[in-house]
Amino acid sequence: ISARIVRDQMHFNWGTDYVKVTNDTVLVPITVQVPNNQLSFNSKDGVYSATLNVFGRVSSLTGRVVQTFEDPVSRDFPESLYQQSLKLQSIYQKAVPLRPGLYRLDIVIKDVKSGNVGVVNTRLQVPRFEDDKLEASSLIVADGGKLEHVPSKQIGTGQFVLGSTKVVPRLDGEFMNNEKLGIYMQVYNLKQDDKTHKSNATFLYTVKKGDQQIMQFKETSEEMKQTGEQVTIERLLPLATLTPGKYSLEIVATDANTQKTVSKTADFTIKPPADTKTAANTAKAAPGR
Repeated sequence: ISARIVRDQMHFNWGTDYVKVTNDTVLVPITVQVPNNQLSFNSKDGVYSATLNVFGRVSSLTGRVVQTFEDPVSRDFPESLYQQSLKLQSIYQKAVPLRPGLYRLDIVIKDVKSGNVGVVNTRLQVPRFEDDKLEASSLIVADGGKLEHVPSKQIGTGQFVLGSTKVVPRLDGEFMNNEKLGIYMQVYNLKQDDKTHKSNATFLYTVKKGDQQIMQFKETSEEMKQTGEQVTIERLLPLATLTPGKYSLEIVATDANTQKTVSKTADFTIKPPADTKTAANTAKAAPGR
């Protein structure tokens, strides 16, 4: 008889997204977000430092290990910013390529100083993107202040980089209305016209608060200057006109050449101005990892 006892002393947010790479491969960014007030800091020479070890394992239902990753995440703050930093969060991401199918995902985080541990064990359903069907990646609600193109040498590499764009998910979906909501989504298998060899698609964005439509606008692939079989949506949504509360964002993509549609929905929340919570800060993994 064998037994395993794991202390679950740290609580954190986590999430997965799905982006098509090839017919047989899906890129799965696995994101972990930890409140800084759960970390144990050391103070030395006016600098407060904490280190977190992140371990992840993806295995098949039969127990075969498919992917593993392990990285240290360090956070350093000068004494003048230490108290403010405790209201922030540290975020880490590892993107792993997987074949479509059902897996088990294990995530373990450990605070190096205190030894406290947090654990997640869950199922991971990686979708199959069909060749002959209009498909879409996950709709990622992102930190609008960090949605940007990366230098050419960083394309496709590093944390939070999808293709040529840095996309930092806002896992809790919480924003202040003086921020901008980042939107990222890919649409696949648009039909190209036989004569022009260009695709023609329309993207309708709808923001709702409950059943009430608050905002709606559309754009075309021609306006986006993307007329291939794949279109990438990268845009910022100003939130200044939205009052505090819970909202949903729906994007409906319509292929004008086939009249087929695909839609994705994501939820987000506008926090009241009195809430001083600040957007999550990106944690840098230690060099060489």
